[in-house]
Amino acid sequence: MGGSDESVKYELSQTAYIKLVLHALKHPSSAVNGILVGRLSSDNATVQISDAMPVSHSACALLPPLEIALTQAEEYYSKTGELNVVGYYHANERYDDSELGPAARRIGDHIFRYFPQAAVLLLDNKKLDDLIKGKGRDPAVMLFTRDSSKAWRLVGSERTSQLVLKEPSAHSLLADHITSKKWLEIVDFEDHLDDISKDWVNPNLFK
Repeated sequence: MGGSDESVKYELSQTAYIKLVLHALKHPSSAVNGILVGRLSSDNATVQISDAMPVSHSACALLPPLEIALTQAEEYYSKTGELNVVGYYHANERYDDSELGPAARRIGDHIFRYFPQAAVLLLDNKKLDDLIKGKGRDPAVMLFTRDSSKAWRLVGSERTSQLVLKEPSAHSLLADHITSKKWLEIVDFEDHLDDISKDWVNPNLFK
């Protein structure tokens, strides 16, 4: 088996999408990253991304903290017996940077070893800006998958249907959360390490 099959679709839940965007909005001048959690559909045709777990907002190039977070995420979700780590998300520090850097690719490779259909989502700052202004309706993320040459490639516009938002209401709900500055409430693994009373699973974020 080489890289991810081009026929595989990626379905991004409202919860996962909004959490990763809020994480980036909370730290607009920093690179942020996190883990994508979900499952492969029974027919192996769709990676269902059901949740996002924010990891850090600094030192994104360092694997050890992320490996600790990955271990804890696997332990947390293994209790349900249904969900696994299926990918990674990243937002670059610079607004105009739309490249998937070496650190993000390295983390993607790490997850790929355990989940060959792994996805890496890179936040598209320009599309996010359009969403904030009420102009755009496209997901503010770019999908990268690993090809047969073991390189991470951007899934081009001719195949954007490979990534879909599960709930059509995601953008309007995101707009509401942006208006209410919901991003102030989100906690990442780095925050948790600084204060263990902060829960980086964010179980009450949308309650």
